[in-house]
Amino acid sequence: MRYEGNIYRPFSEANSYLLQCTIGCSHNKCTFCGMYKDKKYRIRPISEIKEDIRLAKEHYGDIEKVFLCDGDAIDIETDTLLEILSELKDTFPSLRHVGTYVGPVSVLKKSISELKALTDSGLTKAYLGVETGDDRLLHEINKGAGYDEMLQAGLNLNSAGFNLSSMVLLGLAGKGERSKEHAFATAKITNEMKPKYLAALTVTPVPGTVLFNKVQKGEFQLLDPFETLEEMKMIFENITIDDLKFVGVHASNYLPINGTLQKDKKKMIDTVNHVLNSRDTRLIKSEEMRGL
Repeated sequence: MRYEGNIYRPFSEANSYLLQCTIGCSHNKCTFCGMYKDKKYRIRPISEIKEDIRLAKEHYGDIEKVFLCDGDAIDIETDTLLEILSELKDTFPSLRHVGTYVGPVSVLKKSISELKALTDSGLTKAYLGVETGDDRLLHEINKGAGYDEMLQAGLNLNSAGFNLSSMVLLGLAGKGERSKEHAFATAKITNEMKPKYLAALTVTPVPGTVLFNKVQKGEFQLLDPFETLEEMKMIFENITIDDLKFVGVHASNYLPINGTLQKDKKKMIDTVNHVLNSRDTRLIKSEEMRGL
């Protein structure tokens, strides 16, 4: 297996074989993200990808889970992706899961029939970086898509049969009233998109990014831990869809919470309220313990 640069994957893909199909991210312009700033985007030759699959077979034997890296493997032409999926299926008889990060622009470039062909061939888990439902904020962070485009991308993935995980960022709007707008709008797009999973991370400025520079200049004020929890609570309170798995145990979060909305809604809100009412910093993760 050959890897170029740092490799990232969702924490739920910890036990997956990481197959680097692209170098970097096809968009790579988000103001908060520093994951692929040191890479020039390109799609790896199919011959290299197949060789890596062969090497993985020799090293690991049979494999059940695969994650396609880097930032947006769904940007690859559909026929090529289908060839990769076929190679994986032929090589690993026990394969039951293939996932990838997806961007809204790359998703919308594909027809529903193309997306359906991918799920039928085994690419069944999509991690969509929604970040926020606030249309103005989506444009400010240079996401490449506004509310309508982001929502349509999620709906298309659902229609094609993907197991959709929506990833959102707590604290993305900074201090002030826009924090509430961000929370309400994020709940709104979640209700309309209806993902199976909602994964929350907390904004952590990364050196070299636009957001980091704004923080350094005093142009962006980060939420404190309790303000971040207030935002999380507002999202919980305003989500109305049922059977939504909330995943809030990312290393960046101050308070790890998992649960299913609506079933665990009261318990999740009570957990947040206990910390907010006590203001006990011992109940939240220290800055030294947080990670990306």
